[in-house]
Amino acid sequence: MQRTRTVIAIAWVLFWVLMVSTSVQEYLRDHDHGVWKPILWESSSALTGTLLLLAQRRHTRKYDHLVHAPLRWFARQLVWLPVYWITFVPIAFGIRHAVYALAGERYPHGGWGEIYLYEDIKMTVFFFIFATITFGVLSFHAMLEEKLRVERANASLREAQLLRLTQQMQPHFLFNALNTISSLMYSDVQRADAMLVQLSDVLRATLDVGERHLVPLETELRILRGYAALMGERFSDRVTVNWTIDESLLDCSVPVMSMQPLLENIFKHTVEKQRRPTAISISAQRAGDELVLRLEDDSGTLPASGTACSGIGVHNLRERLHALYGERASFELTVLSPAGVRAEVRLPCVS
Repeated sequence: MQRTRTVIAIAWVLFWVLMVSTSVQEYLRDHDHGVWKPILWESSSALTGTLLLLAQRRHTRKYDHLVHAPLRWFARQLVWLPVYWITFVPIAFGIRHAVYALAGERYPHGGWGEIYLYEDIKMTVFFFIFATITFGVLSFHAMLEEKLRVERANASLREAQLLRLTQQMQPHFLFNALNTISSLMYSDVQRADAMLVQLSDVLRATLDVGERHLVPLETELRILRGYAALMGERFSDRVTVNWTIDESLLDCSVPVMSMQPLLENIFKHTVEKQRRPTAISISAQRAGDELVLRLEDDSGTLPASGTACSGIGVHNLRERLHALYGERASFELTVLSPAGVRAEVRLPCVS
């Protein structure tokens, strides 16, 4: 708004500079001295017009909220038109008479009736031009404010949705982890105890991120490694996890707990259901300006029903990626040959 005021003020000054220059040029066609006179005529009009405009703006600012009802807004402005008719001539011509008197001359002009009629017609045109410009400026700013309000509302909605999705996913993860521990409590107490330690490390990491939606890749990997160690304790006889991480990408931002549900899917839909060993590969690499996160196994499948694709973790991840990045992020599940599934997330790499 301040920038707009500055632009309008500069335009106003330039307008009167143009008016003064034009008046001086016309005066010099018939006179060779006394250039101060046309300057006085236009300057007194500019000063008087400016004072009236400032007074009008000051007293009608309280009606700016009516810009959405143009007829009501203009009706409030029209109250000031008689003020222009009554006060412009006395002020402007009073200044001219005073300056002429100081110069030892008399300011010549026609009869007052003729002067009032001529100047009031000019003031009427001037008034409506100014009112229209003011209305346009106020409407433009009202549009920008409404757009900003809508964007803030949408941002708040996205925040609420992301928070809901994150809060929904964390209990799901905790339930699965506790269920895993409970399955070992009576058969292998030491391993159950080790898994509780791993779970506490993972929960501490998730608490550290608070309600943030984006975290550095390094933080996300801390959560993921903790979960992998937790599940590795349970399935130590039939799972191996290989890590390929580009250390230069650790500062890139990723959605919090975006990789954990993908690893959870591998354990749930592949490792738990098969007795033969499963090799899991986890990588974070750069591809141009993108961060590419991959989790793949060598023995999983994607059922025709799409069960693996519709779990709470994967579903939430898709929604969160769309809310955070729109079309700039992608997520794909690919069947590998002869067996296996690859989950790939591509994100803009922003530190």
